[in-house]
Amino acid sequence: QDQLQQKIICPGPVTCLTASPNGLYILAGVAESIYLWEVSNGNLLAILNRHYQDLTCLCFTDDSSHFLSGAKDCLALVWNLYSVLQAEPSQIPDPRHVWSRHSLPITDLCCGFGGPLARAATASLDQTAKLWEISSGELLLSVLFDVGIMAVTLDLSEYHMFCGGMDGSIFQVDLCAWPVQRDRTFQTEQENGKVFKGHRNQVTCLSVSTDGSLLLSGSHDETVRLWDIQSKQCLKTMNHKGPVTNAFIVLAPANMFNPDGKPSVPLPKFSKHLHGTESNDEQGSEGVTLRLGLHQQESGESYLEKAEKMYSQMYSTREKNLVGDQEHLTIQVSELEEEVSTLRKINKNLFDFSARIITKPAK
Repeated sequence: QDQLQQKIICPGPVTCLTASPNGLYILAGVAESIYLWEVSNGNLLAILNRHYQDLTCLCFTDDSSHFLSGAKDCLALVWNLYSVLQAEPSQIPDPRHVWSRHSLPITDLCCGFGGPLARAATASLDQTAKLWEISSGELLLSVLFDVGIMAVTLDLSEYHMFCGGMDGSIFQVDLCAWPVQRDRTFQTEQENGKVFKGHRNQVTCLSVSTDGSLLLSGSHDETVRLWDIQSKQCLKTMNHKGPVTNAFIVLAPANMFNPDGKPSVPLPKFSKHLHGTESNDEQGSEGVTLRLGLHQQESGESYLEKAEKMYSQMYSTREKNLVGDQEHLTIQVSELEEEVSTLRKINKNLFDFSARIITKPAK
């Protein structure tokens, strides 16, 4: 039996959860707030309150530089992780983009490859799936279906977008279809060869294999199905004892099947309070304090005060150098003016001598 390695108590019921691809940060949606933790020490770095209703989905870009959030308020927000980490605790940072083209709650998000230049897909109960450009925030494509869309994903090459519907159908949208249209309607009768049929209830999650040949889907009909994308045939069905809420394809770690394989460094206890606002009693004696500069406790100067003092000294030295340089330049200019006047006298004497020789009458 699998043993519970650690239990982390969150501030409330978690509606969505994701980890950054680099493994440094954890995002959780609790009601309408986004909580950001640092994995290495468990510090709560930020609480973002820009949604007006409960969160439904979160996802990171592949380079962990941005993350997206979707909620029941019909909004999808794009956040710059660096801006969030640099913001003061007293102020809520602004998202990079606010996508408000959906008219009903957002149900799923998916990011392609390319970091801040990637494309992102959003799914909604308004029966549409939309494709966006993260860098500019522009809407690239909007596809209208016959049913509400509960899940969306892109294949690795981003040639196709797969959308899971409330009726159990899975739709394959060709992103490179001609002619290019920003607003498109998916007509099931005419595109029968691009629909996966087999689930008897709403599709909750989708995942494509790295080679783009297999599609994994989970549903409220208590099954997970593995599909061949080319033929649209179901290759395998895995039954569960309840509705499937999440399933995805992942490359197995090297020590996954090792019986002794377990994390060498356990996760720390995740904090419930923002980093820097805890009291001394809550912090305990585990922390290590580093002092920059002099080690004496009596030193009243802070690091910023020392930096300002250093800058003032630099500027004063620079001003002295400028004054000295100005005096030196004045001396040089006077010397050059004397040299120019001497050269003018010599030039005048040469001119007079030459003129006398040329105008001298011949004998």
